Amino acid sequence: MPNTKITITSSPAGFAGRRFLLSLIVLIFCLAALNQALATDTDDSFGLLFDHFQLTLENGCRTEAVGPLYYSQHVDENNASTLAFPPFYSYYRDMSVESREDDFLYPLFTRLHYGQEHRWQFFQLISFAGGRQPDDAADKRFTLFPIYFQQRSTGTNSNYTAIFPLYGHLQNRFWRDTIFFVLFPIYSETRKRDIITDNYLFPIGSVRTGDGLHGWKVWPLAGHEHKIETLVTNGFGEVSTNGGHDHSFVLWPLWLRQDNGTGTTNAEKFRASLPLFAYTRSTNVDLTTVIWPFFSWIDNRGKKYHEWQAPWPFIVFARGDGKTTSRIFPLFQTSHNAELESDFYLWPIYTYRRTHSDPLDFQRTRWLFYLYVDIQEKSTQTGVSKRRLEMWPFFTWHRDFDGNERLQVLAPVEPVLPNNRGIERNWSPLWSLWRAENNPKSRATSHSLLWNLYRDETAPAHKKVSLLFGLFQYQYDGETKRTRLFYITVSKTKTPAAK
Repeated sequence: MPNTKITITSSPAGFAGRRFLLSLIVLIFCLAALNQALATDTDDSFGLLFDHFQLTLENGCRTEAVGPLYYSQHVDENNASTLAFPPFYSYYRDMSVESREDDFLYPLFTRLHYGQEHRWQFFQLISFAGGRQPDDAADKRFTLFPIYFQQRSTGTNSNYTAIFPLYGHLQNRFWRDTIFFVLFPIYSETRKRDIITDNYLFPIGSVRTGDGLHGWKVWPLAGHEHKIETLVTNGFGEVSTNGGHDHSFVLWPLWLRQDNGTGTTNAEKFRASLPLFAYTRSTNVDLTTVIWPFFSWIDNRGKKYHEWQAPWPFIVFARGDGKTTSRIFPLFQTSHNAELESDFYLWPIYTYRRTHSDPLDFQRTRWLFYLYVDIQEKSTQTGVSKRRLEMWPFFTWHRDFDGNERLQVLAPVEPVLPNNRGIERNWSPLWSLWRAENNPKSRATSHSLLWNLYRDETAPAHKKVSLLFGLFQYQYDGETKRTRLFYITVSKTKTPAAK
């Protein structure tokens, strides 16, 4: 009988069909289990697929599904809600302050509403903003940075349009009250409070005028500005003296001359020919520098200390009641006064900073910038404190003033941008492999591994454990203990009532 070879092969169509059938069976199983959980009073969990639970640190609830790709949350105290599909979109609304935030691939596109104010931006290059001013005028602004700027307002005096660098004017932008320009840098005019500056071929030529002020410059050739002392009345009706000044230069920076605070009790004279020398003389401070800015001597009589810099910023020593500093950069520094302390050793390996100013005591310790960070804040009046520990990129842990604690592993961005709500909403869920929370007031705790593949919750009269998509579940509600395997109850017992 001749040898016969029989070969059995699977066609691509047959393989695809079996894969589709298997996926369909899994989907039906998951939907059936989810439907059972939602249709009954039981509190089932399905791990990465779906989980609904009470918040540990606040009063509210949270739903998570499809691993880190979806969650919704509601907090009862401020009636705040969050809906997110990390990292693509998140929505946050706080009804207590009438605010709403929408993020699309944060920080690429964001939209913010706060009361009657609103703003949205695309990568800080395109933005729309608007709201009401104190005079009840409604403003709408559009910016295509740095080319086009526009504002339209019901108060017509607030309208402006600018096409940079051709022509336009702006209001309350770039730290100026008004800006006007034609073919910038050929001509521009800016106003801040009472001071008006006309610029010609910015920054070469300018003329400045104001209350008791007049000045001009043709940089770097020469310039002069003079201001007389004036009287200023504050909001309480108190009158004070606003000191005058005389500033001039010739062949900047070869000769600089400034007299500041004229007409006051602390007039100051500054002279410099950089980089050869610079010195300041006043009632409170004498400063002398040679080969600027490296070698300096400071006698600060107002703050009661002497300082030597040789050369700055590498070697600095200061002694006196107001300041004590010893620095040999990058080897070490110890510096402190009554309120501040700043130390480092082998910078940037170890740095320490402390600010003690009632009612706050702030301390920050860093190793290699953000490799390890320890921040502590304490109220000197109540004694309560909060703390934040971070080791990049491994974890971030913080405890707030109420004692609530939260630990997250991993944390590749949070140590660099702490307390950034956009990062916490849109990106942190993606890499939060382990989460742990502890509420000491309610004695509630929770732990989550791999987006609820394992999760446990505990409280004085409550305990819940879920593992492997909910294939194992244990629950205790204060009266009944229940164990489920493969979503089937295998054990259910009632605990005897306490006498």
